[in-house]
Order: sequence, then C-alpha cells, then structure tokens
Amino acid sequence: MKKNLIHFLSSIFPNLFVSIAYKQLTTPLVHKYRAHEIKSLAKSKQKDFAFEKFTIKTYQWGSGSKSVLLIHGWEGQAGNFADLIEVLVENNFTVYAFDGPGHGASSLGETSLFKFSDLVGALIKKHNINNLVSHSFGGVATSVFLGNNPQITIDRYVLFTTPNKFEDRIQFVADRVGISKKVTTRLINKIEKEEGIEVSKMNVAEYAQKSGVKKALILHDTNDRVLSVNQSKQVSEFWENSTLEEVTGTGHYRILRTKSILNRAVEFLNA
Repeated sequence: MKKNLIHFLSSIFPNLFVSIAYKQLTTPLVHKYRAHEIKSLAKSKQKDFAFEKFTIKTYQWGSGSKSVLLIHGWEGQAGNFADLIEVLVENNFTVYAFDGPGHGASSLGETSLFKFSDLVGALIKKHNINNLVSHSFGGVATSVFLGNNPQITIDRYVLFTTPNKFEDRIQFVADRVGISKKVTTRLINKIEKEEGIEVSKMNVAEYAQKSGVKKALILHDTNDRVLSVNQSKQVSEFWENSTLEEVTGTGHYRILRTKSILNRAVEFLNA
C-alpha cells in the first residue's frame, strides 16, 4: 500500500522524488563494524589521504614482496576483508586497503561511482599496485577506472562477485524508493547530466575488456540473493582475460569469510 502511494505521489511530484532517489544513490549508509573487523583494522598502519573534498582513511598490513589493493563494495569498508587480509599477509603480500568516500572511517558526504573510481585509480598509482581484489560494487568502480586507463597493467585481479550494468543499480534504488518509470527516466537524465555520461553504456563488461588486466578470476555464489550470478556471467562472457568460478554455500557476504574461497583467491594471485 505504501509503495503504491509513493508510486502515485512520484508521478505528481516527480522532481521531489528524483531528488530523494538521487540522494539514496549517492549517500551510502555506514554500517556497524563486526568484532573481527575492528581487530583486523587495529593491526594496520593507518594514514589519512586527501582526496577531493574527502579525507580518506587508508590501511596497510604486512611488508611482503608482493602488493595488492583491496576495494570494498558499496556501504562496505576495508574491514570487510579481515579474513582475506590474514591469508594474504601469511602469503608474503603487502596489503593496502581504504574506506571509500562517504564510507567507513573516511569523511562523510555525497559520493558516486565516479568519485569512488577516481580514488581507486589514485591509490593504484600511489602504491604502484599490480594485483587487485574487489567485492561487489568495488568491481564496478575498479573496472571503470581500468577501462578508461588501459595503459595501466594489472597482473592479477580477483573479483568476489561483480555487477555488470549500472542501469540495474539505478533500477534497484528506484524500486526501493517506489518511484514510477517516468520518474526513473528523469533520475537517469539527472545522473547523465551531473556526471556527463551515457548510463546505458556504463557496463562492467565493456570497461573490463578494454582494461590492461592480464588475468582475472571472478568468484560468485550461485545462490547469491543480493547480486545474481548472472551479472558475473555477463561480464565473464565478454571479458576474455577472465575466468568465472561459481561457488555454493557462501551467499554475497560470507564469500569473504569462507576459508576455501579465500585460499582459492590467494592461489590465483600467487600463480
């Protein structure tokens, strides 16, 4: 009933509901940290990194001969990788991570896929990174940067799930708010005007295949209820340097805490 009312009101007051949906799309929620995440973050070397109007919290673990940058998902933070960080340090990696703009311990504020993507690029350059690991939306931000900068070579890239079409993310927010199709079209027009892009062309598959990634491994649970494995299938189908391995029993978030999956990811990075 409530959604039907919002759908009706959005047709009468389209500009108001476009603003509401746009705010949801650009203002991430900051979630409570788990105990093991707090413990992992406390072991890191932490520095603030100035990026545009944000103060970004960055982290480093270990001092191994190989380096890797971890890119968390939307409404996530570096601590989400706590279990993986432990395995990576054991395998002689220097591990870098960060809290995205408006995420975790970084300064809050309106952000976007494109700010997130630019930050990923800045940190890849800062630390001379050639190995990457991302989770969910982190794969979108990373692929956009790499596709726009194909001269940057990445040896190995592990994606723990990945969306494909940016349009799907917009539709997800539109459905959550309950706005009409007409208002969703206005929302897309606003995004295209604000960011200077064409939303229909914002697909991970297209950016990834233009990137300088030598080899990529996509890991995705067949029963992921947050992000369908079909998204990763679409990306892998068009990205010839990638391999998709479907897993079971982990879901969207527990995939980052499942020992056998983490070992597979590190095995790939070490190959």
